[in-house]
Amino acid sequence: MDKNALLQSVKLYLLDMDGTIYLGNRLYDFTPELLEALKASGRRYLFITNNSSKSVHAYIEKLEKMGIASTCEDFLTSTQATIFYLKKHHPGKTLYVCGTKSMQQELTGAGFALTTDLEKADCIVMGFDTELTFQKLHDVSKLLLTRKEIPYIATNPDLVCPTEFGSVPDCGSVCQMIFNATGRRPVVIGKPGPLMIELAMEKLGYTKEETAVVGDRIYTDVKAGLNAGVTGILVLSGETTLEILEQSADKPHLVLQDASEILKAIRIS
Repeated sequence: MDKNALLQSVKLYLLDMDGTIYLGNRLYDFTPELLEALKASGRRYLFITNNSSKSVHAYIEKLEKMGIASTCEDFLTSTQATIFYLKKHHPGKTLYVCGTKSMQQELTGAGFALTTDLEKADCIVMGFDTELTFQKLHDVSKLLLTRKEIPYIATNPDLVCPTEFGSVPDCGSVCQMIFNATGRRPVVIGKPGPLMIELAMEKLGYTKEETAVVGDRIYTDVKAGLNAGVTGILVLSGETTLEILEQSADKPHLVLQDASEILKAIRIS
């Protein structure tokens, strides 16, 4: 199947955000037209992100400032997927959260009790914490070293988060620091695991053959698509370069310069 035919066959586009539809606080020029074209063609899209530093409402506000209208139904975040996992595997646990206030509010809104009292904590949740302090690193290390059986969950494995000037450390880098100190690794929920992709298909009623993940990272976005058995599409508008692609053992089904190529394919369908 050629590039345009493959892009036209997709009915559900799971779109990564940073590096795919915008970079930092700069919306890519093609994004408004792409989203409108997907809707007009009867296709569906979800914004799917590993970034757990912002709540869905914060993402809605961010996109609104960029001129993109959205609702809660347009998103699936690693925090939401983590909540699903916690409810299934660790219901009723009191959480010590190494994450932003926004992430903490989502967890409490889902019914979980949070604490900074190490005696009361019986589960650790790590996120992309843009409010990280050494105290949090100290507390997580102490819990992992003194409570060998405590569940330890991370929202995402990303090593860096792209910005306009380059990259900053993400959740995966912090988890590596914790591993260096404790020898413990977390259960990781977000991409490249298949859970978020499976949740999206289940929620919206699409098959694997109808679904594609679009993102700028091979080791999270594309790998998540491969792991879930759906089409993995790499865009070169964010973190991944052709050199990185060449060296990667995991290969996408399709490589695009950016997501505007999806728009062009839809227009000619």
